[in-house]
Amino acid sequence: MKKLKTITGIALMTLFGFASCQSEVDNEQGQNPNTNAANSTTANNLKRTSMYDGSSDDFLDGTSCSSIILPASARVNGTQVTLFSQVNYQQVISILGQYNNDQDSVVLQFPLKVKLSNYTEVNVSNQTEYNAIINACSSAQSSGQNAISSVNISFPITILTYNLSVQQTGSVVITSEQQLYTYMTNISSTELFSVNYPMSVTTSDGSKTTISSDAELQATIVASLKTEATKDEAAQNSKKLETIMVNGKFKVESFVSSGVNSATNYKDFTIDFANDWSVKAVNNLNSTVNGTYAVSSQIEVFLKLNFTSNASFSLLNNDWKVTSFNATTISLQSSTNAAATLVLKQI
Repeated sequence: MKKLKTITGIALMTLFGFASCQSEVDNEQGQNPNTNAANSTTANNLKRTSMYDGSSDDFLDGTSCSSIILPASARVNGTQVTLFSQVNYQQVISILGQYNNDQDSVVLQFPLKVKLSNYTEVNVSNQTEYNAIINACSSAQSSGQNAISSVNISFPITILTYNLSVQQTGSVVITSEQQLYTYMTNISSTELFSVNYPMSVTTSDGSKTTISSDAELQATIVASLKTEATKDEAAQNSKKLETIMVNGKFKVESFVSSGVNSATNYKDFTIDFANDWSVKAVNNLNSTVNGTYAVSSQIEVFLKLNFTSNASFSLLNNDWKVTSFNATTISLQSSTNAAATLVLKQI
């Protein structure tokens, strides 16, 4: 979401030292025809993966292109909150998560300072100025120029530099994301570069991968962005599921475990999910079974049930994978035993 601004000039000579003479560089590294220009796909990939990642406080500012520099203050669902450090983030998250069907509101208090995706820090005096940052971020996302946070390069890496005749002119050791971003931003149209592979990257699922070429880097980024899109879709579906659950009342349509459907054990109970993450099941005799629930998402959506003080309902306690849902039916499968399934049907 960040406004793609030009970084204040940092001379390239401060970023790297050239070898003492061209022949020494050529003898060590040789000429590399697999070079890239400033406007190449590889340059764009390296630039986007090295942008400042402002997603850590998205629950607060609603934009991953920038982050609010603390201390800062805000009214969160009507509660005044002052954040001195990231330790205070949990207070905001707890307020926002207290109910799952309310309209959350975060009102930032100005002036404040934000850090943009190009690592610059700017003072923001009012909501109008802040809206401009958000709009710039939306434009960057729409054009595919926002930060890629799902692939993290392990530093140091070495960039080999070339002239337009594809003769190597030097090399630079990059030791941080900010240094890589600055380098990629300042590459001129008269320069070429090549990554001295292999290099190691970590994707958002924690997997470490060794990259041996520009093509492998591109493939890894494409795969990671696809995974992130799937996660975003799952997060949206989890919110839809919460709304359906809170707005309806359900019966156990089917509960299969060890090949036996024991739904009849629950036929007299109505299950009611409240917006404070509590759940109760009430039968025709007004006997009540209490419990809690939680909805979460990764690549898929999960529903955790935890009933207490009732043997039959304790059997429903599980981390269920949501296999499908609509306005009337929620189908679940145990995340640890695929043979165990549960279907809740809205009354």
